[in-house]
Amino acid sequence: MTNNHQRGLDPVLLGDGLRVPPIGLGAMGMSAYYGASDEAESIATLRHAVDVGVTFIDTAEAYGPFENEKLIGRALGGRRDEVVLATKASAETDDDGTIHGRNGTREYIRKAAHRSLRHLGTDYIDLYYLHRVDPNVPIEESVGAMAELVAEGKVRHIGLSEASTATIRRAHAVHPLAAVQSEFSLFAQDVLHNDELATMRELGIGLVAFSPLGRGALTESVTSLDDLDADDARRTLPRFQPEAFDANRRLTERVAAIARRHGATLAQVALAWVIGEGAVPIAGMRRRSRVDENLEGATVVLSEAERAELAEALPAGEIVGTRDYADVSAGLDR
Repeated sequence: MTNNHQRGLDPVLLGDGLRVPPIGLGAMGMSAYYGASDEAESIATLRHAVDVGVTFIDTAEAYGPFENEKLIGRALGGRRDEVVLATKASAETDDDGTIHGRNGTREYIRKAAHRSLRHLGTDYIDLYYLHRVDPNVPIEESVGAMAELVAEGKVRHIGLSEASTATIRRAHAVHPLAAVQSEFSLFAQDVLHNDELATMRELGIGLVAFSPLGRGALTESVTSLDDLDADDARRTLPRFQPEAFDANRRLTERVAAIARRHGATLAQVALAWVIGEGAVPIAGMRRRSRVDENLEGATVVLSEAERAELAEALPAGEIVGTRDYADVSAGLDR
């Protein structure tokens, strides 16, 4: 196995003593939302990621539902102790996959955690998130249930996803949070410009960045909408509408110019920027070649001037389209 230190993958501290490599693998696209998937390649990619040191694997019960957790269980069953495995309690989901509204009650979180343990084929979850805050349930109840799972040894660390500063503080007072997961990339810099990241730093909570490559917009794998499968959910997102996509693609040339200075790819420099801001990106990777490419992003060193230049290259006022559907954004804990 490749030595992590030799690859520049010295572990970084999130919070509550949890250490992970500086880049993780977001497995969602292997089972949901991004069009056709290849199970054999997905399994090979997961195993290859562990081989080269990308041992922080992120999933959720919602991805499928359940299919992504089951895929990871099949791929990594014999290598469980080599990985830091993160999953999430999502919208209330029946065992048959029927999805209801959010449910942050103690009863549902416990049910979801035990089901995830079965699907993953493990007896513990390294990092368990509340996927979305339930506005109808006090966060103290939700986090209290997760704390019970920690006390029982079924979960080792807990976190939130897309949570406000007030919620983060209330949750952390119940049980230390290891991480908060939010969308964070050159295309989505919100956490830098509100007080969420400052609060995480104050409390010693790590930021895990999902969609660190702008859902593929900050890569060379999606240079045209024709690169997306017909049933790829990104086709319906505001930023992936034809005029918006083309305008935003022109903006990424500013990032590509800096990448060329480093002899790096667009994706590698975009990831290096996220890492340089103190976050741990979980990039979607469905092929072994993407693991190898993205891994090198952890070795790109950007100067302070380059980081500032990159942050200014994609100003929010010039980005066309919102990052998500209006009803989804409206329902976030902000």
